[in-house]
Amino acid sequence: MRLVFAGTPDPACRSLERLVASRHSVVAVITRPDARRGRGRALSSSPVADLATDLGIPVMRPTTLREPSLVDDLAALEPDCCPVVAYGGLVPPGLLALPRHGWVNLHFSLLPSWRGAAPVQHAILHGDDVTGASTFRLTEGLDTGPVYGTVTESIGPDDASGDLLNRLAVAGAELLVRTLDGIEDGSLSPVEQSADGVSLAPKLTVDDARVRWFEPALAVDRRIRACSPEPGAWTERAGERLGVRQVRLVTPAGPADPLWNTSEPLAAGTVRVTKRAVFVGTGSVPVQLEQVQPAGKNVMAAADWARGARLVDGETLGG
Repeated sequence: MRLVFAGTPDPACRSLERLVASRHSVVAVITRPDARRGRGRALSSSPVADLATDLGIPVMRPTTLREPSLVDDLAALEPDCCPVVAYGGLVPPGLLALPRHGWVNLHFSLLPSWRGAAPVQHAILHGDDVTGASTFRLTEGLDTGPVYGTVTESIGPDDASGDLLNRLAVAGAELLVRTLDGIEDGSLSPVEQSADGVSLAPKLTVDDARVRWFEPALAVDRRIRACSPEPGAWTERAGERLGVRQVRLVTPAGPADPLWNTSEPLAAGTVRVTKRAVFVGTGSVPVQLEQVQPAGKNVMAAADWARGARLVDGETLGG
Protein backbone atom coordinates (compact mmCIF):
# COMPACT_ATOMS: atom_id res chain seq x y z
CA MET A 1 0.00 0.00 0.00
CA ARG A 2 0.98 3.62 -0.50
CA LEU A 3 1.29 5.21 2.93
CA VAL A 4 1.53 8.73 4.26
CA PHE A 5 2.86 8.47 7.82
CA ALA A 6 1.96 11.00 10.52
CA GLY A 7 4.00 11.27 13.72
CA THR A 8 6.22 13.58 15.72
CA PRO A 9 8.22 12.32 18.76
CA ASP A 10 10.97 9.73 18.98
CA PRO A 11 8.70 6.74 19.85
CA ALA A 12 6.95 7.26 16.49
CA CYS A 13 10.30 6.75 14.74
CA ARG A 14 10.21 3.03 15.58
CA SER A 15 7.04 2.69 13.51
CA LEU A 16 8.39 4.74 10.61
CA GLU A 17 11.55 2.62 10.51
CA ARG A 18 9.53 -0.59 10.52
CA LEU A 19 7.14 0.62 7.82
CA VAL A 20 10.01 1.60 5.55
CA ALA A 21 11.38 -1.93 5.94
CA SER A 22 7.98 -3.51 5.19
CA ARG A 23 6.34 -4.39 1.87
CA HIS A 24 4.48 -1.06 1.94
CA SER A 25 5.69 2.22 0.46
CA VAL A 26 5.95 5.37 2.62
CA VAL A 27 5.56 8.19 0.09
CA ALA A 28 5.51 11.12 2.54
CA VAL A 29 5.52 12.07 6.21
CA ILE A 30 3.37 14.59 8.08
CA THR A 31 4.84 15.95 11.30
CA ARG A 32 4.50 18.93 13.61
CA PRO A 33 6.28 22.18 12.73
CA ASP A 34 9.77 22.90 14.03
CA ALA A 35 9.67 23.90 17.70
CA ARG A 36 11.95 25.13 20.45
CA ARG A 37 13.26 22.16 22.42
CA GLY A 38 15.81 21.33 25.07
CA ARG A 39 17.46 23.42 27.75
CA GLY A 40 18.76 25.94 25.21
CA ARG A 41 15.31 26.29 23.57
CA ALA A 42 16.84 26.16 20.11
CA LEU A 43 14.49 25.79 17.16
CA SER A 44 14.69 22.21 15.89
CA SER A 45 12.77 19.76 13.76
CA SER A 46 10.90 16.79 15.20
CA PRO A 47 12.59 13.36 15.54
CA VAL A 48 10.24 11.99 12.86
CA ALA A 49 11.17 14.83 10.48
CA ASP A 50 14.87 14.15 11.04
CA LEU A 51 14.45 10.43 10.38
CA ALA A 52 12.32 10.98 7.28
CA THR A 53 14.92 13.38 5.89
CA ASP A 54 17.67 10.82 6.48
CA LEU A 55 15.56 8.23 4.66
CA GLY A 56 14.87 10.53 1.74
CA ILE A 57 11.12 10.75 2.41
CA PRO A 58 9.35 14.07 1.67
CA VAL A 59 8.21 15.86 4.84
CA MET A 60 5.16 18.06 5.31
CA ARG A 61 5.05 20.34 8.37
CA PRO A 62 1.60 21.99 8.40
CA THR A 63 0.88 24.48 11.16
CA THR A 64 -2.50 22.81 11.48
CA LEU A 65 -4.12 19.84 9.77
CA ARG A 66 -6.99 22.17 8.85
CA GLU A 67 -4.86 24.06 6.32
CA PRO A 68 -6.97 24.07 3.09
CA SER A 69 -3.95 23.24 0.93
CA LEU A 70 -3.24 20.07 2.90
CA VAL A 71 -6.31 18.33 1.50
CA ASP A 72 -5.08 18.88 -2.06
CA ASP A 73 -1.49 17.95 -1.16
CA LEU A 74 -2.57 14.71 0.47
CA ALA A 75 -5.01 13.82 -2.31
CA ALA A 76 -2.23 14.27 -4.88
CA LEU A 77 -0.18 11.59 -3.09
CA GLU A 78 -3.05 9.09 -3.49
CA PRO A 79 -2.40 7.23 -0.21
CA ASP A 80 -4.16 3.94 0.39
CA CYS A 81 -3.81 4.44 4.15
CA CYS A 82 -2.37 6.94 6.62
CA PRO A 83 -0.80 5.34 9.70
CA VAL A 84 -0.44 7.77 12.59
CA VAL A 85 1.63 7.46 15.77
CA ALA A 86 1.69 10.26 18.35
CA TYR A 87 1.26 13.03 15.79
CA GLY A 88 -0.03 15.50 18.38
CA GLY A 89 -3.15 16.90 16.70
CA LEU A 90 -6.67 15.95 15.69
CA VAL A 91 -7.30 14.89 12.09
CA PRO A 92 -10.29 16.76 10.60
CA PRO A 93 -13.07 14.92 8.71
CA GLY A 94 -11.90 16.19 5.32
CA LEU A 95 -8.58 14.39 5.72
CA LEU A 96 -10.02 11.30 7.40
CA ALA A 97 -12.07 10.53 4.31
CA LEU A 98 -9.21 10.78 1.78
CA PRO A 99 -7.39 7.40 2.01
CA ARG A 100 -9.52 4.45 0.92
CA HIS A 101 -8.46 2.53 4.04
CA GLY A 102 -8.64 5.57 6.31
CA TRP A 103 -6.17 6.51 9.02
CA VAL A 104 -4.85 3.78 11.31
CA ASN A 105 -3.69 4.99 14.71
CA LEU A 106 -1.20 3.17 16.94
CA HIS A 107 -2.14 4.07 20.51
CA PHE A 108 -0.14 3.02 23.56
CA SER A 109 -2.87 1.50 25.71
CA LEU A 110 -5.35 -1.35 25.65
CA LEU A 111 -8.37 0.54 24.42
CA PRO A 112 -10.85 1.61 25.68
CA SER A 113 -8.55 2.16 28.67
CA TRP A 114 -6.54 5.38 28.76
CA ARG A 115 -7.81 7.29 25.77
CA GLY A 116 -5.87 10.51 25.37
CA ALA A 117 -2.42 12.06 25.19
CA ALA A 118 -0.65 10.32 28.09
CA PRO A 119 -1.78 6.68 28.29
CA VAL A 120 1.56 5.24 29.46
CA GLN A 121 1.94 7.82 32.22
CA HIS A 122 -1.57 7.23 33.52
CA ALA A 123 -1.15 3.45 33.47
CA ILE A 124 1.85 3.77 35.80
CA LEU A 125 0.29 6.54 37.91
CA HIS A 126 -2.79 4.44 38.61
CA GLY A 127 -0.89 1.26 39.39
CA ASP A 128 -1.83 -0.90 36.41
CA ASP A 129 0.01 -4.21 36.21
CA VAL A 130 -0.45 -4.62 32.46
CA THR A 131 -0.78 -2.21 29.56
CA GLY A 132 -0.20 -2.51 25.84
CA ALA A 133 -0.73 -0.97 22.43
CA SER A 134 -3.74 -0.91 20.10
CA THR A 135 -4.23 -0.20 16.41
CA PHE A 136 -7.58 1.29 15.49
CA ARG A 137 -9.29 3.16 12.69
CA LEU A 138 -9.20 6.86 13.43
CA THR A 139 -12.57 8.59 13.78
CA GLU A 140 -13.64 12.05 14.89
CA GLY A 141 -13.89 10.97 18.55
CA LEU A 142 -10.96 10.84 20.99
CA ASP A 143 -9.44 7.37 20.41
CA THR A 144 -12.92 5.90 19.96
CA GLY A 145 -12.55 4.11 16.62
CA PRO A 146 -12.87 0.35 16.07
CA VAL A 147 -9.81 -1.71 17.01
CA TYR A 148 -7.79 -3.87 14.61
CA GLY A 149 -5.40 -5.49 17.07
CA THR A 150 -3.52 -5.27 20.38
CA VAL A 151 -0.30 -6.34 22.08
CA THR A 152 0.20 -6.49 25.84
CA GLU A 153 3.13 -5.47 28.02
CA SER A 154 3.70 -6.00 31.74
CA ILE A 155 4.51 -2.97 33.88
CA GLY A 156 7.47 -3.69 36.15
CA PRO A 157 7.85 -2.23 39.66
CA ASP A 158 10.74 -0.03 38.50
CA ASP A 159 9.34 1.03 35.11
CA ALA A 160 9.35 4.75 34.41
CA SER A 161 7.08 6.01 31.65
CA GLY A 162 10.01 6.58 29.28
CA ASP A 163 11.26 3.00 29.66
CA LEU A 164 7.81 1.51 29.19
CA LEU A 165 7.03 3.73 26.21
CA ASN A 166 10.24 2.65 24.49
CA ARG A 167 9.25 -1.02 24.79
CA LEU A 168 5.72 -0.30 23.57
CA ALA A 169 7.07 1.69 20.63
CA VAL A 170 9.00 -1.36 19.41
CA ALA A 171 6.17 -3.84 19.99
CA GLY A 172 3.64 -1.39 18.60
CA ALA A 173 5.62 -0.92 15.39
CA GLU A 174 5.36 -4.63 14.70
CA LEU A 175 1.64 -4.55 15.46
CA LEU A 176 1.16 -1.62 13.08
CA VAL A 177 2.84 -3.45 10.20
CA ARG A 178 0.78 -6.60 10.85
CA THR A 179 -2.36 -4.47 10.91
CA LEU A 180 -1.59 -2.83 7.57
CA ASP A 181 -0.74 -6.22 6.07
CA GLY A 182 -4.11 -7.54 7.22
CA ILE A 183 -5.97 -4.52 5.88
CA GLU A 184 -4.30 -4.88 2.49
CA ASP A 185 -5.03 -8.58 2.06
CA GLY A 186 -8.53 -8.31 3.54
CA SER A 187 -7.90 -10.70 6.43
CA LEU A 188 -8.42 -8.10 9.15
CA SER A 189 -11.53 -6.16 10.13
CA PRO A 190 -11.82 -3.73 13.06
CA VAL A 191 -14.04 -4.43 16.07
CA GLU A 192 -15.96 -1.70 17.86
CA GLN A 193 -14.62 -0.76 21.29
CA SER A 194 -16.52 -1.82 24.38
CA ALA A 195 -18.56 0.83 26.15
CA ASP A 196 -17.25 -0.53 29.45
CA GLY A 197 -13.85 0.20 30.93
CA VAL A 198 -13.38 3.61 29.32
CA SER A 199 -10.79 5.81 31.05
CA LEU A 200 -9.16 9.06 30.00
CA ALA A 201 -5.48 9.98 29.99
CA PRO A 202 -5.02 13.74 29.59
CA LYS A 203 -1.53 15.19 29.36
CA LEU A 204 0.13 15.43 32.78
CA THR A 205 0.83 19.00 33.87
CA VAL A 206 3.66 20.41 35.94
CA ASP A 207 1.23 20.56 38.87
CA ASP A 208 0.39 16.86 38.39
CA ALA A 209 4.13 16.17 38.68
CA ARG A 210 4.44 17.77 42.12
CA VAL A 211 5.19 15.03 44.65
CA ARG A 212 2.49 14.69 47.28
CA TRP A 213 4.42 13.34 50.25
CA PHE A 214 1.17 12.84 52.17
CA GLU A 215 0.20 10.06 49.74
CA PRO A 216 1.16 6.45 50.55
CA ALA A 217 4.67 5.40 49.54
CA LEU A 218 3.37 3.31 46.62
CA ALA A 219 1.51 6.31 45.21
CA VAL A 220 4.54 8.58 45.66
CA ASP A 221 6.71 6.09 43.77
CA ARG A 222 4.16 5.71 40.97
CA ARG A 223 3.83 9.47 40.49
CA ILE A 224 7.58 9.90 40.20
CA ARG A 225 7.92 7.02 37.71
CA ALA A 226 4.90 8.19 35.72
CA CYS A 227 6.39 11.66 35.32
CA SER A 228 9.83 10.45 34.20
CA PRO A 229 11.13 11.85 31.95
CA GLU A 230 8.26 14.28 31.28
CA PRO A 231 7.06 16.52 32.85
CA GLY A 232 9.50 15.51 35.61
CA ALA A 233 8.44 15.00 39.24
CA TRP A 234 9.46 17.73 41.65
CA THR A 235 9.22 18.99 45.19
CA GLU A 236 10.44 22.06 47.07
CA ARG A 237 13.23 22.58 49.56
CA ALA A 238 13.51 25.97 51.25
CA GLY A 239 11.38 27.56 48.54
CA GLU A 240 13.46 26.20 45.64
CA ARG A 241 12.32 23.54 43.23
CA LEU A 242 14.05 20.16 43.42
CA GLY A 243 13.55 17.56 40.71
CA VAL A 244 12.85 14.07 42.07
CA ARG A 245 13.98 11.49 39.54
CA GLN A 246 13.86 8.24 41.51
CA VAL A 247 12.94 6.85 44.92
CA ARG A 248 13.17 3.36 46.35
CA LEU A 249 10.50 1.77 48.46
CA VAL A 250 11.70 0.75 51.93
CA THR A 251 11.14 -2.98 52.41
CA PRO A 252 10.00 -4.46 55.73
CA ALA A 253 13.61 -5.48 56.37
CA GLY A 254 14.68 -1.85 55.96
CA PRO A 255 17.21 -0.30 53.58
CA ALA A 256 20.85 -1.31 53.45
CA ASP A 257 21.97 1.31 55.97
CA PRO A 258 22.71 0.40 59.59
CA LEU A 259 21.96 3.98 60.70
CA TRP A 260 18.30 3.63 59.75
CA ASN A 261 15.99 2.90 62.65
CA THR A 262 12.69 1.67 61.25
CA SER A 263 11.00 1.95 64.63
CA GLU A 264 11.18 5.75 64.53
CA PRO A 265 8.22 7.42 62.80
CA LEU A 266 8.82 9.90 59.98
CA ALA A 267 6.15 12.45 59.13
CA ALA A 268 5.15 13.07 55.52
CA GLY A 269 7.76 15.22 53.77
CA THR A 270 10.18 15.09 56.69
CA VAL A 271 13.77 14.18 55.88
CA ARG A 272 16.13 11.81 57.66
CA VAL A 273 19.76 11.86 56.58
CA THR A 274 22.38 9.17 57.18
CA LYS A 275 25.94 8.94 55.91
CA ARG A 276 24.89 6.96 52.85
CA ALA A 277 21.23 7.75 52.20
CA VAL A 278 18.35 10.19 52.40
CA PHE A 279 14.85 9.14 53.50
CA VAL A 280 11.59 11.04 53.22
CA GLY A 281 8.40 10.36 55.12
CA THR A 282 5.17 9.67 53.23
CA GLY A 283 1.58 8.96 54.16
CA SER A 284 2.58 5.39 54.97
CA VAL A 285 6.21 4.22 55.21
CA PRO A 286 9.25 6.30 54.23
CA VAL A 287 10.92 6.11 50.82
CA GLN A 288 14.61 6.34 50.10
CA LEU A 289 15.49 9.27 47.87
CA GLU A 290 17.71 7.86 45.11
CA GLN A 291 18.20 10.53 42.42
CA VAL A 292 17.45 14.24 42.40
CA GLN A 293 18.04 17.19 40.08
CA PRO A 294 18.60 20.60 41.68
CA ALA A 295 17.58 23.60 39.58
CA GLY A 296 20.09 24.25 36.80
CA LYS A 297 22.13 21.13 37.53
CA ASN A 298 22.40 17.57 36.29
CA VAL A 299 20.77 14.53 37.88
CA MET A 300 22.79 13.29 40.86
CA ALA A 301 22.67 10.76 43.66
CA ALA A 302 20.52 12.04 46.51
CA ALA A 303 23.23 11.32 49.09
CA ASP A 304 25.73 13.47 47.17
CA TRP A 305 23.21 16.27 46.84
CA ALA A 306 22.39 16.12 50.54
CA ARG A 307 26.03 16.56 51.51
CA GLY A 308 26.53 19.51 49.20
CA ALA A 309 23.23 21.13 50.17
CA ARG A 310 23.90 20.56 53.90
CA LEU A 311 20.58 18.77 54.32
CA VAL A 312 19.85 17.96 57.96
CA ASP A 313 17.43 15.72 59.84
CA GLY A 314 14.01 17.21 60.38
CA GLU A 315 13.90 19.40 57.30
CA THR A 316 10.68 19.25 55.32
CA LEU A 317 10.33 18.85 51.56
CA GLY A 318 7.31 20.12 49.71
CA GLY A 319 6.69 23.44 51.37
